[in-house]
Amino acid sequence: MWLILGSITSVQIGAGYALHLMDIIGPAATVMLRQGGAALVLLGITRPHLRGRSHEQWTTIAAFGLILAIMNVTFYGAVQRLPLGIAVAIELLGPLGLAGGLARKKADLIWVGVALTGVAVLSEGDGSLNPVGVILALVAAGCWAAYILVSRRAGQLSCGIDALALAMAAAAILVAPFGLQSGTALIRAHTIWLGALVALLAGLLPFSLELVALRTVPARVFGMLMSLSPVAATVSGFVLLHQRLTLRQTAAMIVVIVASFATSRNGDSHLNG
Repeated sequence: MWLILGSITSVQIGAGYALHLMDIIGPAATVMLRQGGAALVLLGITRPHLRGRSHEQWTTIAAFGLILAIMNVTFYGAVQRLPLGIAVAIELLGPLGLAGGLARKKADLIWVGVALTGVAVLSEGDGSLNPVGVILALVAAGCWAAYILVSRRAGQLSCGIDALALAMAAAAILVAPFGLQSGTALIRAHTIWLGALVALLAGLLPFSLELVALRTVPARVFGMLMSLSPVAATVSGFVLLHQRLTLRQTAAMIVVIVASFATSRNGDSHLNG
């Protein structure tokens, strides 16, 4: 349990530092450094074989990379415009929506509806939330759902952990044409230091912790703990970015967290990945 909580905390602290990095080089370059840095380490550890893979395995790896690229760029674009905790709460709609689509129990559908209500309350009214940020967070949510489906397919095809390293490398390559437009800002010492920190906190460390934890932690418990991600994001946003939520935003975010927790508790988690 503590390993998963450590993973969640690491990801959200990494997101907080990523926002500082985006102020310098933008979302695409930040994703390029995050995915590229993590990929280099994983490629060095796993040393994946490029030969002998089936066409379907390569297609799955390519899809993985594309989803990672879009999910991270849109999420980072969202956190540029929204409080970190709210962006993460909206992103939870991805696995929640997938859970609703695969639900065998009416309770799951009800909780998905509750979560949608919470997000609707977040998005309407006083104009305090950037509409483009909300849309980007919803796109990231859809990518998270797609990521779960593709990761399951990768497991069925026995792609291995080295496939994740290849997918991360593919994601970095896909965003590179946009990220490289940041020019000489990419080679400043401060940028390189922040990029390495984000790659460690938002990529390598949480992946390693989850890999160890999932050997013994049931998927349902993993999903329930992942429901706490918006809480960690809110704390990270407050400490690192000095973000404060209104009472209504806090209440609506709690509704989404409760819905996510209840869906995970009711059955097999769809929050893995």
